[in-house]
Order: sequence, then structure tokens, then C-alpha cells
Amino acid sequence: MKRALVIINPISGVRAYPGGVAEVELAGRVLRQAGYDTRVTVTLGPGHATEVAGDAATTGTDLVVAWGGDGTMNEVARALAFGPVALAIVPAGSGNGLARDLGVPLAAEAALALAGTGRRRRIDAGEVNGQLFFNVAGVGLDARVAGAFAERRGRRGLSRYLQVGARELLRYQAEAYDLVWDGGTSSGRKLFVALANSRQYGSHGCIAPAARLDDGRFDIVVIDDQPLWRVLTRVPAFFSGTLAPGGGVHMSTFTHARIATSGVLDVHLDGEPATLASPLEIRVHAHALTVVGP
Repeated sequence: MKRALVIINPISGVRAYPGGVAEVELAGRVLRQAGYDTRVTVTLGPGHATEVAGDAATTGTDLVVAWGGDGTMNEVARALAFGPVALAIVPAGSGNGLARDLGVPLAAEAALALAGTGRRRRIDAGEVNGQLFFNVAGVGLDARVAGAFAERRGRRGLSRYLQVGARELLRYQAEAYDLVWDGGTSSGRKLFVALANSRQYGSHGCIAPAARLDDGRFDIVVIDDQPLWRVLTRVPAFFSGTLAPGGGVHMSTFTHARIATSGVLDVHLDGEPATLASPLEIRVHAHALTVVGP
């Protein structure tokens, strides 16, 4: 019998019984119906998902399911990257960017059913100074928002994320960067720089409408420093998936990029904040991770 591991993050998103008995029983029941001998683990803190996913990848597990948000997905995916074990997602975060781009249902039971029966495919991965990401990474305002959101206590959710984002936008001071990628350069003060494998951060916030998960390239989206009113005029396009170059928005693709500034950089990797030394060296690993989708 095939073996599956379900890893549940009990603090992802807003749901009735996070990490409780009902979720554990649901995961086991649905995947057993799909023919999997299933084990369920509820994470105890940061890094635990990576640890248990790594152990599973070396002990004959065929499928690992990440039940949580993009941060949980990242912890699990970094343990499975460059290997044969497949990642499936039960989206339970604030944005669920990668799950949405893959077409994974938002309902837990439907997502679990897809995990057991869906199509497997290889997608690309990004690396920033040795750290992997799979959906979107960035520096500047979006990294500041990710850091502020992570500092907030209590249950996470989209409404809280939007509140934090609006507050940080009003007070953020753009920083100067020197950017080089295989296809272009840019220097000066930037509101933020996004490095996108998928099209969206999540919740239909579409930063890179042309991005594809398996084309061997990432999209780089550079937003110049500009007045608040101009930023606000682009918000409808951001949520409708029609954001396009022009008016201080620059878009290109790359396999290798470099971002430099004075001192360290605030970064987010799949929504999780980090502080890394300048310069950032970003590279794309084509077809590095097996995922399950429709």
C-alpha cells in the first residue's frame, strides 16, 4: 500500500477546529479511501514541518500533504525538493497563493481527495542565498508587510493581512536597489521587487499575470517609488489579474538575478519574513518539485 503523511499547521488561517481531532480524522479517512496508509502530524512550531517531511522522504513515503498556508507549504516543499516524493496542499492560510495557482480546491475534503487522486507534475523552485521558495519572494514593501503580519498575535486571516498592508503602505519609505538579471538592469528607489514563480501572492492578488510554474523561468516585477495615489490606481488591475508594465511597473523574466543595497535586506520567501545579507543571489531550479493538482 502507498504511504502518505499529512502535516497540519494548527495556526494557519481561520477555521473551526485547526489541528483538532476532526481534521486528523478527515485526513486519514479521505486518503485511506484513495488507497494510502496515512499518518497525520500536527506541527509544534516553526521548522517542525520541514523536519517531519524530511524524515518521511527518506523512509518510503510516496505523498506528503501540507495542510496550512504558503509558509507551511514552503517548510514541507524545501524538504521534498529535488526528490521523487510528491507534495499536495490543503489550503488553510491567509492567501494560499501556490494552491490557488495550481487549482487546488479551498474546501479541505475536496483538497484531500485531490491529493489522493490528482495529476502529478514538476514545477520550478527559486533559491535566494541558499534558501528555497516556490511561490513568490520579494524585497521592499511586501517584505515589510510580511514581517509586520508575522509579528501580530492571534489568528491570521485575509482581513488582518489587508489591514497590515494598508498601514505599512502609508508609512513605508522606499529603498534604493541595484538590480541585475539575465535580460535587464534597474537601479534607484523601489517600492518593492517581486520574484514570482506563480501568478499570485494569494487571495487573487495577482502580481505576475504571465508567470508559469513550470517554464524554467521566474518573473521579476519591479515597482518604482511613486506617489500613493498612483499606487492606488493599480490596485484594481492587481486583483483582476490584469496588472501590466507601464506607469512605474516593470516586468521581465529571469533564470538568475542579483539584488544589492547597502546593509542587509528585509525579504519574504513565500510570505515568511527573513533578513539576508546583501547582495541577494537568486536562481531558478527548473522542475525541482513534484506537486499534485487537478
